[in-house]
Amino acid sequence: MPAIGSREIGVALDMHGCPNRCRHCFVGASANAAMAHADLRRLAAQFRDYVRPGESRPFIEKLSVASWTREPDFADDYRRLAELEAELGDGKPARYELLSIWRLARDPGYAAWAKSVGPDTCQVTFFGLEEAQDWFCGRPGAFADSLLATERLLEAGMKPRWQFFLTKKILPDLAGLMGHVERMRLRERVEALGGEFDVFIHAPSLVGEGRRIAHLSATLDDTRRVPSELAESTRRHFKTEKIWTTEAETVAEILAHPDSGRVPVDYKPPKLWFEVDGNRDVYANTGNSEPWWRLGNLRDDPVERIFDNYENDHPLGWQLNRPVTLVQLARRYGDPASDRVVNAIEVYWLESVCAEQWTGSNA
Repeated sequence: MPAIGSREIGVALDMHGCPNRCRHCFVGASANAAMAHADLRRLAAQFRDYVRPGESRPFIEKLSVASWTREPDFADDYRRLAELEAELGDGKPARYELLSIWRLARDPGYAAWAKSVGPDTCQVTFFGLEEAQDWFCGRPGAFADSLLATERLLEAGMKPRWQFFLTKKILPDLAGLMGHVERMRLRERVEALGGEFDVFIHAPSLVGEGRRIAHLSATLDDTRRVPSELAESTRRHFKTEKIWTTEAETVAEILAHPDSGRVPVDYKPPKLWFEVDGNRDVYANTGNSEPWWRLGNLRDDPVERIFDNYENDHPLGWQLNRPVTLVQLARRYGDPASDRVVNAIEVYWLESVCAEQWTGSNA
C-alpha cells in the first residue's frame, strides 16, 4: 500500500458483536465481546495521539469513531453510544443505509430514532424464504425479523431497500420473495414516502465467510430463473445492462490483457478505517478479518506499528497482492469453462494463495 495521504481516518471497535453468523459475511465471524465505554475512549485516544516519526503534531486531523464493525446499534445502549461517537470524533458520526435488523424487530422505537439521526433509507438483505434465510443468517427467526423490520421502517417513514444474494439456495424462493413485495405493497408505500422501491440481486463475494459457500454459486443458466422485473430493477440499481459476470468471462478478460497493471485487491475506500475486533486485532477496511490481513493487536502493538504494517505491506495478504499477478491467479485457480456467476473472484483466488501459504507457515 502507498503511504497514507489523507489525514481523515476512522477507527471502529466491535464493542458488542453481531446477532448473526451470516455465511456470506466478508468481515468474518469473530466472537462477540462486551466492552465498556472506556474501551472506545481508549481506542480513540490511541489513534488521536499518534504522531508520525519525524513529525511534531498528531497525524490524524479529522477522526471518525464508531462503536461497531459488524452490526450497527446491536448494543442495548445504542443511543448513548451514538452520543459517545459524536463526543470522541470530529464532526457528525458516520451513519449508513444499514441498521440492526435484529433490533428493528425488537425495539419499536428504534426506527424512529434511526430516522432522526439519518439517513432515511435502510437496506434489508434476503438469502431466500424462511428456511434459507435463517440458515444463511445462522439463527432462527431471521426471516421473520426481516419482514417485521421492513414494516417498522415504513411505519417510521423510512424507505426500505431489499437486497437479494444470488446463490442456488435462493432460486426456488425468488417468486415467493417477489410475492412478498406485492403483498406488502412495497412499491406503493415507498412511493408514498417520496421514493422508488429498490430491490436488486447480485452474487456474494467469496471472501471472508463467503469463501465457504463457493459451492453454492449460481450459474448463468440459473439466472434464467430470476424474474424479469427483478432483473430489470437490478439493472437500474447498478446502472448497467450487463448484471451477470461468469468466471469464464473474468478469466478470458484477464488473459487478454496481461499487462493491465491491475492487482487482485485494488480497493480504495472513500475513507480509511481501522477496525478492531473483540480480541483487539486490527484490520483495515481494504481487506477482511482473515489472519493474512491482520495489522496487529492493540494489546501488543503501538499505533505506530499498525500504520507501518499497513503502509509497508507487512501482512501476508498485502505481500502477495502485487507480486502474484492476476494472470498467474487466473491460470492456476480460474476455470476458463466455468459459467458460475461471480463477484470479485480475483480476491477469492488471491485468498486461496494466502490460505495455502498461511497454513503451510503455521503448520
